[in-house]
Amino acid sequence: MAGGWKRALDSFESDHVREMDRYPNRFMVPLIDFDGHEDRLSYAKKAIPTRLVDRVFIPGVWAEPEELRADLGSYETIGKAMAQDCRENTDATWRHDLRRHNSGEIDRLRARVRPFLFQVER
Repeated sequence: MAGGWKRALDSFESDHVREMDRYPNRFMVPLIDFDGHEDRLSYAKKAIPTRLVDRVFIPGVWAEPEELRADLGSYETIGKAMAQDCRENTDATWRHDLRRHNSGEIDRLRARVRPFLFQVER
C-alpha cells in the first residue's frame, strides 16, 4: 500500500479487518517503514484487533525501503531472496541490518506461512 505507514494501517483497519473476519484462513502482511522509530511496531500492533493477532505480521524496513534495495538489489530480487530464505530456513535476507529490528515478527511470519507456502521435507 502506498502512501506511508499510517495510511497502510488505516487501510488495514478500514478495508481488511472485516474481510479477515469473513475469511478465517486469510493472513495479512502490511509492510511499513519504521523510519528509525523503535516504537513503530508496538504502535502498529495496536491497530490489530486481538482476535487477528495470530494472522497479521508487520515485517517492515528500519529506514527507507530504497536503502534495502540499494544493498540487495531490486524489490523482485529481494522478494525472491526472502522466499528462498523462508523455504530453506536460512536468514541471509531476513536478518539484514535494515530488517533485524523486528526479527520476532519475521520469526512469527515464517513459522506460520512456511508449512503451507513451501512443502517441507520430513
